[in-house]
Amino acid sequence: MILKDRNILVGVSGSIAAYKACELVRTLRKKGASVRVCMTPSAKEFVGELTFRALTENDVLSDWKDGETGLEHIFWARWADSFVIAPASANTIAKIRFGLADNFLTSVALAYDRPIVIAPAMNTKMYENPSTVENIGILKERGHILVDPSEGELACGEEGSGRLADVEDIETAILYSILPKPLKGKKVLVTAGGTREFLDPIRYISNASSGKMGYALAKISYALGGDVLLISAPTCLKKPYGVKTVDVVSAEDMYREVMNHLDDMDIVIMNAAVADFKPESYSRKKLKKAEEKPVINLEPNPDILLEIGKRKRDDQIVIGFAAESEKLIENAKDKLKRKNLDIIVANLLEVFSKEKHKGVIIFSDGRITEIPPMDKEESAYFILNKLFTKDS
Repeated sequence: MILKDRNILVGVSGSIAAYKACELVRTLRKKGASVRVCMTPSAKEFVGELTFRALTENDVLSDWKDGETGLEHIFWARWADSFVIAPASANTIAKIRFGLADNFLTSVALAYDRPIVIAPAMNTKMYENPSTVENIGILKERGHILVDPSEGELACGEEGSGRLADVEDIETAILYSILPKPLKGKKVLVTAGGTREFLDPIRYISNASSGKMGYALAKISYALGGDVLLISAPTCLKKPYGVKTVDVVSAEDMYREVMNHLDDMDIVIMNAAVADFKPESYSRKKLKKAEEKPVINLEPNPDILLEIGKRKRDDQIVIGFAAESEKLIENAKDKLKRKNLDIIVANLLEVFSKEKHKGVIIFSDGRITEIPPMDKEESAYFILNKLFTKDS
């Protein structure tokens, strides 16, 4: 687990979105982190300390006098690998900007000497108020990680920005705050999902790709410091936080977008399941049932990975993926050589569209590293860590 044995301190300030911090804590614990919670006095009006004590199996502090030494704001700041404030009210954001320490949470913030993950939650007018805008801007300039709120219906019934960001986005920002940055300054292109080749306005040829592996690779590439562009065929997945995304449908769409951005990229990770063939003809009207079985003639799509291999610069790293039904190593090595790749990640079809991933990493110099069974986000971290972290 990426967060296994990491110490994460969650600060909860006075907002009706405080109840969502419970889900955040549960998610972090499920991913192996050790979690503590500190609260502002007003936060306890929304969620009680007992709830967080049960979820974390740790003490919850909201006042200096609650601790044994009176120095817990210092000890907890030193304990935490990551400090996240979610939700962060306008009042708490203002206090952190000006260095006020009038409660336990803001005292921890003043003692914490690394970037804080701050997830605002408030009414739209409060969020858009020039004072709040200025406070957030200054905190960003200081290096703190601001997780922008989402838009939608607020507790007051109004519509607009100010809803606490999704837990998944906050968790990604926490990863960003913790992980090393071997990809800092690198532009990374990731493709994901299964392309669709339409027969008529509603019918298409596609495959069983869920896109989960590609989305995980984009997320972890961002958390490792990369400037990430995700080119995504249709999926049911939420767009990764911190990642620029371009949506495409067909193999030709993906070919065009990849080639448009290829020259700007330092690293290209081609995880998408691109259709090899498309129908020769497309009907603008829905095809009707016929007494005779229809015959669909196919023609080849552009081979995107082959074209990348032809055009890639010496200083570019191109990573391909191979899903095989047999002769995994032999077929993957052939694809690696034939398409002029630097690295190929190969797996059997049994992991296609599943939650778990396993396979092998094959390098152009002949080295092979086995990927043990793990969920796709952990596998993405394992792969990228092996490729780009010096310790691996």
